[in-house]
Amino acid sequence: MINMVGMKAPVVGTAQMALTLGSATLVRPHLFGERPKLIDPLAQVVGVLQPDLSFAKFVEAAGTWRVRRVADGRAFFFAALEGAVRLDIVGHAPLPIESGDFVLIPAAYDFTSSSLSDMPSSGRDSLPVEIRPNVFRLGDQRGEPSVRMLVGSCVFGSPDAGLLVSLLPSMIHARGEPRLTTLIQLAVEESRGGRAGRDVVLARLMEVLFIEALRSTGPHHPSGILRGLSDEKVAAAIRAIHDQPSASWDVPGLAKTAAMSRSAFFERFRRAVGMAPMEYLLHWRMVLAKRLLEQGKLAIAEIAREVGYSSASTFSVAFSRHVGATPTMYARRKLIESEPASDPLRQHEPVSAFG
Repeated sequence: MINMVGMKAPVVGTAQMALTLGSATLVRPHLFGERPKLIDPLAQVVGVLQPDLSFAKFVEAAGTWRVRRVADGRAFFFAALEGAVRLDIVGHAPLPIESGDFVLIPAAYDFTSSSLSDMPSSGRDSLPVEIRPNVFRLGDQRGEPSVRMLVGSCVFGSPDAGLLVSLLPSMIHARGEPRLTTLIQLAVEESRGGRAGRDVVLARLMEVLFIEALRSTGPHHPSGILRGLSDEKVAAAIRAIHDQPSASWDVPGLAKTAAMSRSAFFERFRRAVGMAPMEYLLHWRMVLAKRLLEQGKLAIAEIAREVGYSSASTFSVAFSRHVGATPTMYARRKLIESEPASDPLRQHEPVSAFG
């Protein structure tokens, strides 16, 4: 239960409101109704990211091989089904991946996957060969493979993907979590068909995959949302922000929810999350505001109240300063971008073994 003693009353309408954030829904309480359950901040962050599968496929390998992937910041995931692989990610120590391991890189730019044995004598990357639909072979093309793996990538639909990804670990390495491999296998199977509702199923699978991967990490995290949520006192403040983004929060009020002094809370929150409490509050409010503007169901004044501003004018000033466009301009731009351009049962991009 969040301690709201001494806090200003949140600005809410008299009717029940709902913000749809991916698969997470934030229900605003009726003025005289029961208080809803607390929101799960991690599920909200992943839901707002809107992960969308780009590709998922099987890869097998034998002998010596190497594949380097220079990406544009898309998320990349990797599950070892059999054998062992070496993974070299720029900025990280070489990582041996064993059967049953899962790796998620929320923002991949430059990494290399290779056999544990010596690199190919040519020094060049191995050329993947598609031996069956959606199955690629690396290295020696003869005999039984020594390595089998599932690889995939996804893009984020959120305009705030950079900010939200910065709250996540730069790499997640999970061991002994078979559910993660099962989720990727389901994604591979779903992506290969053209059944109705495929894109919705893939979107939900990606959200569940991310949440399961993030939950699988240990108690020690670098600064970000996971470290904040693993700290009981900081987590109380984060949940309060996500539960009532329309409340008139300030540092003393958030410190009360954490049962801490103002100065101690401020420093603890900053160290855990990687940004100051009010900076996090502002960023999250703007994320919600953008989402509401994209949905196009509420007037600017209503959106302002939903994200904690007393008037449309003060909200517009804050939004313009943060986003670089007025709320109206932003909504128009997103409306144009949302015009359907292809078949809803679109085929996800065909790519080589590692994209």
